[in-house]
Amino acid sequence: MPTESGPQRPPVTPWYRRRWVMIATLGLSGRLPDDRRRRRRALRRLTVAAVVVAALVLAPTVWIRAEASGRVVPADRAPAADVAIVFGAQLEHGGKDPMSFLRNRLDTAAALVSSGKVKALLISGDAHGGSGNEVKVMSDYLAARGVDPPRLVLDPYGLDTYDTCRRAHDVYGVNRALLVSQDTHLYRAVALCRGVGVDAWGVPAGCRGCRQVTIWYNDTREVGAGWKAAWDALRHRPPAVQSPPDQALRQAVAAHTP
Repeated sequence: MPTESGPQRPPVTPWYRRRWVMIATLGLSGRLPDDRRRRRRALRRLTVAAVVVAALVLAPTVWIRAEASGRVVPADRAPAADVAIVFGAQLEHGGKDPMSFLRNRLDTAAALVSSGKVKALLISGDAHGGSGNEVKVMSDYLAARGVDPPRLVLDPYGLDTYDTCRRAHDVYGVNRALLVSQDTHLYRAVALCRGVGVDAWGVPAGCRGCRQVTIWYNDTREVGAGWKAAWDALRHRPPAVQSPPDQALRQAVAAHTP
């Protein structure tokens, strides 16, 4: 006697047949999904993207290093020049004494004068800086260490590295100079000064007494500062404060030339 049966389920297609049907339909035979291949492809793309980003970020630094190549040298190997430019920096709390970075720069500048390497110093900084009058503190420090005050010419509007270089050339008539700062900053300073017409050579001041964390901070900061330097140089911007030509530096050099 026939037996009744419930609804019949359609036969189930094995998983491997379904997969091959799908692949054949899409025309993807021979290109099976491969997680390892996808990961390698993604890694290659990330690597290429990282290289491109790094190249863009470091492009100004590469330009700076190329412009200053071979021009940052110890004091005893620096060429003679009539003028050394000393870049200002932050003062101690209270605004009466230079901090370690600036003190090392001033000590190096004083040594350049006493050795006869330069005849006069252009002291460039911000007379109205957040930590105090940089140029006054710098000149007082140098005078206290035996540098004859008539050798010192103060530029109170050296508001940044570019402005210092531009004003040295345009206002004070500097065509050749030694630049005094820490080596990390010197490459940018040399590149910028050369860009505005100053035959510049950097003399590293060292950083005796500086905190390591401050040195690391300044090293990192140079990457961002490089972008600003490249943009300033590219558009050849005027300094923030423009002044008529000043003969004080020429006179200081002349007065100390035999």
